[in-house]
Amino acid sequence: MVGFPHDIKGWGIYAFVICDHQRTDTDNLKKEIIQTVTKFMGPIAKPDKIQIVKGLPKTRSGKIMRRILIKIAENVLVKLGDNSTLLDPSVVDEIKEGVL
Repeated sequence: MVGFPHDIKGWGIYAFVICDHQRTDTDNLKKEIIQTVTKFMGPIAKPDKIQIVKGLPKTRSGKIMRRILIKIAENVLVKLGDNSTLLDPSVVDEIKEGVL
C-alpha cells in the first residue's frame, strides 16, 4: 500500500495486491479485501484503489521499491528512476499497464 494524492481527502490509499491464484472475479476479490481491512483496521484504512498484480518490483535484498510504486500510484508513468537493481524489471511494465 502506498499513498497517492486524492482530490477530496488529500491522500488516498493505493493497494497493490499479489494474487497467487488466477481469479476471474477480481471485483469480488477487491470487495473481500475492503471488507477485511474494514473489519480488522477500521473503515478509515480501506484502500481507495486496488490493483491486482502478478508481482512487485523487488531488489536482490528483498526490498520492495516503494519509490516506483508511489510514482505509479500518482500516475507518473515516465521517469520512474533507476530500475537496474530489480530482480525482474518487466514487472514494472505489467503494473504500469494495469494502472487504475
